[in-house]
Amino acid sequence: MDILFFKIAFLAYFLSTIGYIASILVRRVVIAKTSTWILFSAFAIHTIYITFRWVKTGYNPVTNLHESLSFIAWVISGSYLAFQMKTKTRILGSFVSPLAFMLMIVASAGLGKVVSIPVILQGWWVAIHTILSLAGESLFALACMAGIMYLIQDNLIKKKKSYRFSRLLPPLGDLDRINHICVLWGFPLLTLGIIAGSIWARTVWGSRWQCDPKQVCTVISWFLYAFLLHQRLAIGWKGKKAAVLSIFAFVILLFAVVGVETFFVTMHSF
Repeated sequence: MDILFFKIAFLAYFLSTIGYIASILVRRVVIAKTSTWILFSAFAIHTIYITFRWVKTGYNPVTNLHESLSFIAWVISGSYLAFQMKTKTRILGSFVSPLAFMLMIVASAGLGKVVSIPVILQGWWVAIHTILSLAGESLFALACMAGIMYLIQDNLIKKKKSYRFSRLLPPLGDLDRINHICVLWGFPLLTLGIIAGSIWARTVWGSRWQCDPKQVCTVISWFLYAFLLHQRLAIGWKGKKAAVLSIFAFVILLFAVVGVETFFVTMHSF
């Protein structure tokens, strides 16, 4: 049953992606609105899948890479839909929906496989660490997309070109607000995830810090987000500076999540 829900959600993400792309090509808001409702359906069905999966397996739904990517797609979609209710950011879905769909494509590779959970990945501290960390990282991904769209819109306005296309994009104020709120909520989630991970690491390896490449990159990214949040709250950073730093910090975080294992030996390879 859980596999069926995954496949339906996968199809809905695909249809939503096609719809958003079509709305840009033909410049029809009604298509984007329809795509938003399809994306909402995908999110709802995806929620049912994750719940069924958790109940069926008895362990947290982000134990391996495929489940983690599915979870990230779910958080990004849900966060975007929440923002869509408050701001005029429907076109941002043209970034979010394709990303969620691509994540689901990769996640589908592990669909239906029986997973043997190593002892090292069992326990509540692991679940807390992975869920909080991935939730924070997902919000940072949305902040990055809002930042990218901010830079595109800002560039179009300054050049006074492609005015028709720039009208399709969300206002700069809305994009900056999304960037700020995502960092504001993502930072404590990642922080708590890191703390839970350090407790787990002490239990497993006898020390909270092993100078592991993935830990180092994650901490560097954490400091960048801490600096960005401080600058926003303390001296009122807005706009382009915040957008650029949020993109740069996420690139480092993305490397920590999916790139470190390619170039380095890490203790986080399970």
